[in-house]
Amino acid sequence: MGNRRIFLKDLAVMAGAIQLAPSMFAGGSNVASDNLHVSIFSKHLQFLDYAQCGQKAAELGFDGVDLTVRPKGHVLPENVSRDLPIAVADIRKSGVDCNMITTSIESVDNEEDVRILQAASKAGIKYYRTGWFRYRKNVPLTTSITHFQKEVQDLSILNKNLDLIGCYQNHAGTKVGASFWEIYQLLQDVDPKYFGTQYDIRHASVEGGHSWVNGLNLLKDKIKMIVLKDYRWEKKKGKWKLINVPIGEGMVDFVKYFKLLKGYGINPPVSLHLEYPLGGAEKGKYTIDVNESVVYKAMEKDLVTIRKMWSQA
Repeated sequence: MGNRRIFLKDLAVMAGAIQLAPSMFAGGSNVASDNLHVSIFSKHLQFLDYAQCGQKAAELGFDGVDLTVRPKGHVLPENVSRDLPIAVADIRKSGVDCNMITTSIESVDNEEDVRILQAASKAGIKYYRTGWFRYRKNVPLTTSITHFQKEVQDLSILNKNLDLIGCYQNHAGTKVGASFWEIYQLLQDVDPKYFGTQYDIRHASVEGGHSWVNGLNLLKDKIKMIVLKDYRWEKKKGKWKLINVPIGEGMVDFVKYFKLLKGYGINPPVSLHLEYPLGGAEKGKYTIDVNESVVYKAMEKDLVTIRKMWSQA
């Protein structure tokens, strides 16, 4: 741990020399607004280059791009110092923001993770999503939580030095953060200015049923970004399966969710995900097997539906 402390101190000195680009929007505001700031998750446009991605986002009416900077992403981690500035500049030339990235970052002890954050800071990125922590084998779950609390605390220290906000996503399944209580514990001792949660209502509904309302209440002051997507359960061959569907065609009660957000006075930046079948675009494929127009129409439809439901809430 002593080495880690020294490492973080050195990073603070390094960060002081970084010329930060101005943030392009405030985001994460605790002031309710008539509009949502919606970015498209670039995972679904990885068949396009950076400039084309920005151009298409602008054409479809999005406010920004949530850029994937991770293995099999738009920007590969090993090339981040070279490619991230190019990607951000190309996207912003289209008139949309590129103020958030999705990563697989886990620890300040990982030199590649640190390089990603340094490059993000230099490029004027404000928000990033981390990777997901896995519970360690043969130890109590609470021991793992304590371990990962420390990882998040150290990331938040680095975030402060780099003027970044880290986010951990609640995600259905068995990794750390499936339940809102896990997220709450994970973030309990971090500086909320520099680390919070990317709240995913789809995953919250899958795991929480009706209790996602309690989870939102518990985490409302820690929400920095939100993800929007939809799902439903279907019985196939005698077994219930989770099926991803377009916004408004599933089980997520978006109007209720949006009303609660407005009631709490928060309007975080949004990342729109499309995880239903779109010829491989839903999986981040670099080559898709449907006409690109199919993907664009789906994105536009989901965006229109989101804005309509937000206005109705």
